[in-house]
Amino acid sequence: MATGKKAKDVGKKAKGKVKETTGKAVGNESLEAKGKIEQTAADAKQTGRKAKDTLT
Repeated sequence: MATGKKAKDVGKKAKGKVKETTGKAVGNESLEAKGKIEQTAADAKQTGRKAKDTLT
């Protein structure tokens, strides 16, 4: 996996975790949900890239 793309995915996951935690802390369910979605999207991209790397 390209290091730059992996770092970008890790950054998106971290950003999502911050949003989720902030949403929980202030009671904002929408922000919490957006954070979870960002984390899931980053995980999916990482999984896809790992699968692609395995096949090539």
